Amino acid sequence: MVETLSREIRLANRPVGLPRESDFELVEARIPELREKEVLVRNIYMSVDPYMRGRMIDRPSYVPPFQIGEPLAGACVGQAVASRNAGFPVGDYVTSARGWREYYVSDGTDLIKMDPRLAPIQTYLGTLGMPGMTAYVGLLHLGLPKAGETVFVSAASGAVGAMVCQIAKIKGCRVIGSAGSREKVSWLMNEAGIDGAFNYKETGDLVAEVGKHCPKGIDVYYENVGGKHLEAALE
Repeated sequence: MVETLSREIRLANRPVGLPRESDFELVEARIPELREKEVLVRNIYMSVDPYMRGRMIDRPSYVPPFQIGEPLAGACVGQAVASRNAGFPVGDYVTSARGWREYYVSDGTDLIKMDPRLAPIQTYLGTLGMPGMTAYVGLLHLGLPKAGETVFVSAASGAVGAMVCQIAKIKGCRVIGSAGSREKVSWLMNEAGIDGAFNYKETGDLVAEVGKHCPKGIDVYYENVGGKHLEAALE
């Protein structure tokens, strides 16, 4: 049986400060009948990423802002449950930016097929998704790290930062990371296995702290936060 209704999260108000529950609304929307070359996708996993907060503000940016009364968007993994598009038969797993809803109809142009045999499907939102690709391209195509070099990563325990750390270690680099809590520092050292880490919230002199961990300087800095971190790395 093909579903006729889909629950979706819409932006009700533009948040001021931390978003509140009242800034969003859960709505049941009718699913339109499929036309030729369309496919109905049921979302299985959805990613909630920091950039989404910026899209809740009505201002020009690299992506358009979310609109009041419209469904929010975000990376998601789903499966085709009905199709009139030969390129996406029923059963296909796909990724798109059509998250924050149970079902959606697509003409296929915004869908990317994925192979669930290669890795668990949720990894296409992390390691094999936007965070992983950001880390991979940024570090390997721009940073060009070499074995033995020192790589400093800000926000090293985040989705992108953690991937950068792992790729840098694979490349034989000495990896130093900053994070915002003792728990994150512990994870970086004991689980991620990097060479050094510190809690930037507990240091009064960020330049000195970076210098202590990178006495011979930094060969590659992977910038995730800007501000004082960038200034300290450049020092």
